[in-house]
Amino acid sequence: MRLHALGWLLALAAMLAACRPAPGKPTLPTSVGQPSLAARGTPLPPLARATPVVFPTPTRERAGSTSTPLLVSEPMPASGAFPTLADFWDGRARFVVDVDDAGLPMGESASVVLSNGEVWSYVHASQRSAGVLDSCGAAVDFPGCVVIYRSTDRGLSFALPAAPICLIPCRQCPCEADVDHMAQQQYPRVFYDGQRAWMVYEYLGRVMLRTSPDGLRWSEPEHVADSVVWHLWYRDCPAEERIGEHPFAPFNYECLRGGPPGIIVADGVVYVFMAQGQNPGAMGCFKRPADEDGAAFAPCAHNPLFVGAADYGPLQATEAAANPFFDFRTISSAELQRLTEGDSHRYYMLYEGVRGPAAGDPGDTQFGLGLARSLTGAVDGAWEKYPGNPILVDLPGNIGVGHADLVVLDGRTYLYTSLDGVTRSRLMLIWDAARE
Repeated sequence: MRLHALGWLLALAAMLAACRPAPGKPTLPTSVGQPSLAARGTPLPPLARATPVVFPTPTRERAGSTSTPLLVSEPMPASGAFPTLADFWDGRARFVVDVDDAGLPMGESASVVLSNGEVWSYVHASQRSAGVLDSCGAAVDFPGCVVIYRSTDRGLSFALPAAPICLIPCRQCPCEADVDHMAQQQYPRVFYDGQRAWMVYEYLGRVMLRTSPDGLRWSEPEHVADSVVWHLWYRDCPAEERIGEHPFAPFNYECLRGGPPGIIVADGVVYVFMAQGQNPGAMGCFKRPADEDGAAFAPCAHNPLFVGAADYGPLQATEAAANPFFDFRTISSAELQRLTEGDSHRYYMLYEGVRGPAAGDPGDTQFGLGLARSLTGAVDGAWEKYPGNPILVDLPGNIGVGHADLVVLDGRTYLYTSLDGVTRSRLMLIWDAARE
């Protein structure tokens, strides 16, 4: 279940404001195990570090597949034979439901294709949602750790192993949340660049990065770009990371860099995307050379890539009338695809936009799926937003529609997302009837 909203968290923080520590003395906030953008308290201290250990050799029981799985690089859609996001942008294609319920949980998924034809979907899950245990045998608190939902039928249906455990083992027993992140490896995104897999996820509002040679054994986490949510008394922030006023959400924290992330590796550079600011929100971009493990991430030259609606819009507007304001509050959850042929030599991004709560709502209730694209063949360049945003459904949307998962199989483009807030469907991109 997705509780992306900050509303009730900020309300709680406001009640506790009188207990705020003196400036310059940040303390660890109490974790309530909530999903996205969870660190709505005082900034966290540096991550705990532990002595590296050798990860166990992957087994069929852990991964549900062979001991040496081979991921394949992100395939490009078969331009011309089948439509691409470029054709969708130009009005020549549309998404239709291909599978009503693919078996993936609500919230998100990050799917990759294996050379044996299987599709693996990286998802966060817990004891409450899927009976997940950590590597020490303890129940995993909600929202949970990364697990793999596996499909052996070309992505038509997915399932977990009978006794699922966290994909990433803890470094010691019992597990320690601030070291192992087993209680919140949330909204994972995975990208395979042909040599290794890259994973980003949210932990207490911060964006964490790990790498893997095979999609099973993962490195220690790196904290990307000092991402967190904070007060100005802790440190200053640039204009794009300021949190502004919202008509129906409490105001407390003043700066945001973090939340549900995205990732792509291109031309020897790893790019990580995350939310910047709120009211209005922006799509942040940070980068570093892919071969410089542990090096600091720097803001992209065109950071942020784009900004959400400038205001909330008419207070009582709903459905189509509210659509132009769908990404006012927060922008996050980037899912990128590179199209490399002809005039489509550019990057396309699906992202979640949140307008925020309506009057009387306990938290964010207006979600939409946005589309944007680069104006050049570079990630770190100018971007534009699709004029018909949000796509698929009108506001208020639901808690799953903004977390898009693109997969290319046999040349076709598929999209896993939720249209009804209950199940995650597989959509297929088809030519529009007008073209045929």
